Amino acid sequence: MSKLRVRFAPSPTGNVHIGNIRVAIFNWLFARNQNGEFLLRVEDTDRERSTESAVEALLDVMDWLGLDHDGEILYQSSRLDDHRAAAESLVNSGCAIRKHSKDSGGQPVIFLLPYECSKIPFVRTKGEAGLAAAPGKEISITRSGAKFSCIENGKEIEKSCSLAGLYRLRILGRDGETLFDLDKRIASMSPADEIKISGAQRIEYVSREVFYHDHVKGELAKPLDSMKDFVIVRSDGSPVFHLANVCDDIAQDINFIVRGDDHVENTFRHVFLFHALGHQPPRYAHLPMIVNQAGKPYSKRDGDAYVGDFRKKGFLPQALFNHLALLGWSPGDDREKMGRDEMAGAFSLERVKSSPGKFDIQKLISMNGLYIAEMPPDAFAKLAIEFTSEWPEGKPSPDEFAKIAALMQSRTKTLAQAAEWKYFFHAPHEINPKDLEKALSRPGSRDALLSFAGSLATLDVSDKAIIEAQIRASEGSSGLQKGGLNPALRLLLTGAKSGPPIEDIIHILGAEKSAERIKPRRPVAATKKNDHRAAEFLNKYS
Repeated sequence: MSKLRVRFAPSPTGNVHIGNIRVAIFNWLFARNQNGEFLLRVEDTDRERSTESAVEALLDVMDWLGLDHDGEILYQSSRLDDHRAAAESLVNSGCAIRKHSKDSGGQPVIFLLPYECSKIPFVRTKGEAGLAAAPGKEISITRSGAKFSCIENGKEIEKSCSLAGLYRLRILGRDGETLFDLDKRIASMSPADEIKISGAQRIEYVSREVFYHDHVKGELAKPLDSMKDFVIVRSDGSPVFHLANVCDDIAQDINFIVRGDDHVENTFRHVFLFHALGHQPPRYAHLPMIVNQAGKPYSKRDGDAYVGDFRKKGFLPQALFNHLALLGWSPGDDREKMGRDEMAGAFSLERVKSSPGKFDIQKLISMNGLYIAEMPPDAFAKLAIEFTSEWPEGKPSPDEFAKIAALMQSRTKTLAQAAEWKYFFHAPHEINPKDLEKALSRPGSRDALLSFAGSLATLDVSDKAIIEAQIRASEGSSGLQKGGLNPALRLLLTGAKSGPPIEDIIHILGAEKSAERIKPRRPVAATKKNDHRAAEFLNKYS
């Protein structure tokens, strides 16, 4: 076996979807596992949508995820002359024809599925086929295909297919006479010829199919009578995806194509193009799609769908890489958290599932939290502080922030949660009146708060055990159960209903700031119509 060469060939037309980057991840893992080469080809022939900024976004995402490629990037737009030359060679060899376009006046190039397939290893004969022709309907036959109506299950069906799908076609009349024999006519048919047959009663031909082995899905086959000849160069002279894709795979000497299973149908066409251009088709593996919980293709409607979305929301590249790699593949054991090199060592196409992978955001969040917990504290603080840039007061100083980050790191699931730590540096501007009313509803809460706030002036807040003991003492003296004061304290100190232990918050804020936040404040205004009752309650507390 020659050295493995795989490629990632995206079209840079906007944001990078997680489904596309998952294809890159699988190709990268496969190449690294086999000591092969992972090549990058940018299919940028859509000049209106393939912008420089889109290409830069693609390369930035790949760099962020650690998807290093081998060799130089191949830009498809640089090979248009080679694509056109390949099309010309196919026309000269009789594998394609030019067809006049009435709409544009140009001549698109049509690839003809080969009528004679006896020496093509990926085509096989299935047997004789016969159809009843629809009465009174004309049959049209040109070099680029046949159109006819037939009767199936008592219903009239219109069909069109390539001549390759109608091998040894014979059209029979009412008395069984042969009205048309394709074997006798095909050699003399020009691209401009159109043969019309009337009075047909029966259509007979040899059924054949194209097939290939997929290293994920197993053997895949498609009847040739369900396929049509296809355009490879448009009337304006621009090559279409099928031709450009195959020509570039040949140029890059790609011998294994790993891509999404939305390309399964394309592969039935591409194997013919490889053969017609004088090259053996590569091996194929089509990856399962990423779907939502309902089993539908995962899209922006289901939540974040682009790599940039996850990056902006504070997910680490290691976590996203890990999660996407496990959507459709497993190492064969219970491991879920795996580094890139570890996954590369364990990767094999045999363990790629053919069923779609369901995207689970909660699993990704949990995975991200595990990676965050392992980060060096200084590295975590450096990344997390960037998510405070939207604070109106500006980002805190790195030294102050590092203290908070050290406390919060083990409780953090995404870096974006750092934006919620504002209360460590600035008193909360708003407290939900309903939440605070509920927290203060227990008899004795107001007295316990005032008692604890008063004690802070002489309390040693450098010792968290002393802080906790004083909170418990204030609760006891006011008739509250253990922990009964915590909800109100947390809301007044932070404006939030959850977070780190209260003694940690007070330890960091200091006695003066903590007392200032806990003591009665100015009257609270109702923010919504149904908040009036809560506001009245809080004004009594104030």
